[in-house]
Amino acid sequence: MSVTETEAADLAPGPAGGAAPTVLTPRLRLVLVLLLATQFMLAADFAVLNVALPVIGRGLGFPLAHLQWIATSFALCAAGFTLLFGRVADLFGRRRLFLGGLVVLAAASVLGGLAQNPETLITARVLQGLATAAVTPAGLSLMTTSFPEGPLRQKALGLNGALMSTGFTTGAVLGGVLTDLLSWRWAFFINVPVALAVLVVAPRVIKESRPDERPRLDVPGAVSVTLGLLAIVLGLTQAGQRGWGSAGALVPLAAGVVLLLVFYAVERRVPAPLVPLGVLGRRSVAWGNVAGLIAFLTETSLVFPLTVYLQDVLGFSPLVAGLSFGVLGLGTVTGGTAAPRVIGRIGSKRTLIVGGLLQTVFTAALLGLGDHRSSMWLMLVGGFLGGVGNMLVIVGFMVTATSGLADREQGLATGLATMTQQVGITMGTPIMSAVATAAMAGTGASAILGGLRVAIAVNAAIVLLGVLTSALFLRGARSTAR
Repeated sequence: MSVTETEAADLAPGPAGGAAPTVLTPRLRLVLVLLLATQFMLAADFAVLNVALPVIGRGLGFPLAHLQWIATSFALCAAGFTLLFGRVADLFGRRRLFLGGLVVLAAASVLGGLAQNPETLITARVLQGLATAAVTPAGLSLMTTSFPEGPLRQKALGLNGALMSTGFTTGAVLGGVLTDLLSWRWAFFINVPVALAVLVVAPRVIKESRPDERPRLDVPGAVSVTLGLLAIVLGLTQAGQRGWGSAGALVPLAAGVVLLLVFYAVERRVPAPLVPLGVLGRRSVAWGNVAGLIAFLTETSLVFPLTVYLQDVLGFSPLVAGLSFGVLGLGTVTGGTAAPRVIGRIGSKRTLIVGGLLQTVFTAALLGLGDHRSSMWLMLVGGFLGGVGNMLVIVGFMVTATSGLADREQGLATGLATMTQQVGITMGTPIMSAVATAAMAGTGASAILGGLRVAIAVNAAIVLLGVLTSALFLRGARSTAR
């Protein structure tokens, strides 16, 4: 039995009525389809506008220097408010927040699709980010409370991880296709029918989930952690634009660290903390989220150097470059569907290690990429197998970080996991961009390739660091778990 599974057996109450079910009933199957469809839509929404940014800028009159705020405004809210909304879901009802967030998402998508000026579009992106911060942890906590710990939860989280990761790739490809064939506005409108379909069906099949006693919301903790996360994400995005030594990056990063220290001090003193330090002190939660942060940071940020490689070194078009990442998507689907079986055989801790080693090896293999198109086979094979390993880590992280906790804490656990995901996605590309740019000795193809190799090497080293933290700090968690 793995460390996480041992903790779960010791700490988590079993499901009512005996052993956890091992077969999907028709209702559970429909619940799973609804939750998976929603999570896939949210993941695709994160990336769907990236390809269309120049077209949107020309169409609405965005100054080039402000174009990045179309993505940044979304990322700030999606990452900054996730932990708060995860706890709100625990307190006031997960289904209620899930459905309410979908209503906001649908309305914001209509607003964005109809926008005639930059201010309206940014407002729509802020609302989409807030909706994502509400729906994602609420949906994940509905999943973990609908499927008790065991094979069904592992299968559900495996499919969820695979579809989320595939959604990021699909979003980039879909954004390009919709922009080319129809209009960038359809990148917004495509959310609406999916959200409406879920809103019609979900209230009939998804049961409400909330604690019997409603504790008070930790307002000082909520304010300090939300502002702290907003500042850190802002600093990371500014670092990618202005450089890591700029005041625009250092000031918000420093403010974010101070606010998170204030948050820690608040949580030690309030009677009903937003994040009980006993929960955060469990190795399965703390180090599981470290593994997840590294997994999301490394795989999503690898898209940046590979996109530059395909277009600026090999000379492929943006559409061909985008379609090439379909192989990476296939790898993540393969890893996500295999992960539950792997976890069932070797446990979640060993799955984190095996997946991380697989990702490390095939990320490092990309250092062999050359300046001829014959290197495409290496990129495709490395991307596919690295995607398999990455998804083993992501599913292992989700199982580890949400196990051994009572149902009343699942919103908190999934809020932490979702925050980890959003921060990892947000900070990865600025880090890889800064590393690659600093390492480039010129503007020619060979100089660009040299800088990209440095970024790939750093990426592989970070993945290996995640393997080491899982191997070292999850060891002996049973004896020290609280």
